[in-house]
Amino acid sequence: MTGIFLSLEGGEGVGKSTQLRRLAGALEARGIDVLVTREPGGSDGAEAIRSLLMQGDVARWSPHAETLLFAAARADHVERTIRPALGTGRWVLCDRYVDSTRAYQGAQGIDDAAILALHGFGAKGLLPDRTLLLDLPVADGTVRAIGRDAGVADRFAARGSNFHDAVRTTFHGIAAAEPERVRVIDATGTPETVTDRLIAALADLLP
Repeated sequence: MTGIFLSLEGGEGVGKSTQLRRLAGALEARGIDVLVTREPGGSDGAEAIRSLLMQGDVARWSPHAETLLFAAARADHVERTIRPALGTGRWVLCDRYVDSTRAYQGAQGIDDAAILALHGFGAKGLLPDRTLLLDLPVADGTVRAIGRDAGVADRFAARGSNFHDAVRTTFHGIAAAEPERVRVIDATGTPETVTDRLIAALADLLP
């Protein structure tokens, strides 16, 4: 049995956490066995690396070191959590995956080919069957993120608007290059409306 692998991507404040819960619920209501996971994290080893990546000063790690840490966390996550779940026929719904590394570390000057080469080695090149990219103007996402974080932003959310503009641009470049895998979802409107858009973007995969 082979399950379906879905990733939810997007910049800060686009509503990934809300939509992850809502999408998981919508899939389960259709009788689908869903595993919800996240990156960095999703396995014991990857969660340990997450604490190193997400906490501390913005400049705690160089872009190269960050990229290597994300790749290591992903390798453990894929081996110990994602592939076993897919092998039993479950649907895996992941909050961020390799496209976030491509966007966030790519925005810091890391070459996309280098990120994909690390992904090929560490995660054996596993890509989602469908990536749903929640899209929102950076200014709107920033307002949402401030409310979400209550003044305590992580190392990535705390960066300036120019950085987040570059992240959004990179995400759109990935979507344009891989339209069969990546679907851009308008994240404006009510949570219910956005969930409906996500389900529509999965219509060809749903039982």
